[in-house]
Amino acid sequence: MENELPWHDDDNLWQSLAPALFTQQRWADTPVEVEQVISTLDIEAGAHILDLCCGVGRHSLELARRGFKVTGVDRTQAYLDSASHQAEQEGLVVEFIQDDMRTYRSLGAFDAVINLFTSFGYFEDPEEDRRVVMNVYHSLKPGGAFLLQMIGKEILARIYRERDWYEEEGVLVLQERELARNWGWIENRWIIIDQGRRTDFYLAHRIYSAMELTSLLSGCGFAQVAVYGDLEGSLYDHQARMLVAVAHK
Repeated sequence: MENELPWHDDDNLWQSLAPALFTQQRWADTPVEVEQVISTLDIEAGAHILDLCCGVGRHSLELARRGFKVTGVDRTQAYLDSASHQAEQEGLVVEFIQDDMRTYRSLGAFDAVINLFTSFGYFEDPEEDRRVVMNVYHSLKPGGAFLLQMIGKEILARIYRERDWYEEEGVLVLQERELARNWGWIENRWIIIDQGRRTDFYLAHRIYSAMELTSLLSGCGFAQVAVYGDLEGSLYDHQARMLVAVAHK
């Protein structure tokens, strides 16, 4: 009997999750998020930016609207098709590439790389996370910056709930969570009910503390790593809303 695909390689999962992941509110939040990223990274006009795990292109498209040269990489072709269609509709030039973040590398091509919305740590083997970071390191120009955004372990300890549910735009999302591997891994069960149709998903990923993420980035060659509590560059303290790491090559 053949092994099932890992959850992160399941096209059906990503396509079915789209209504919960890419809501109208998240699209509405995009311009502010991009403005914060630009400010935090101090990106110069016209810079070449890689949006790694770009999804349907929320941030890629907004960056292109602001005159940046943008490459968006994602493993889900349906997401890229949607992003490409939107770019064409708006007359935007964005390079969208279907690839896995464990394999994509473009030597010295980018001034900045962004990886947003906890799009990191999916893989069972921690060496694969390291491979992703090394790909980013080699894809950056000297002096380039890598911005990672996720929910840090410290934040999860403060807000953790075993079960949760919410409704957005008529889609009901129920979530169950279980911590594992000595607080190194979180297993999630999502139930999505959309127009009376129920779909169950299993997702799991590694969780990082600020120190663990900093150590990973530094160990891959980044000379300077700063940690923030949001995309605006606030302190990573007991009130932090997210873990944002900015690493400079």
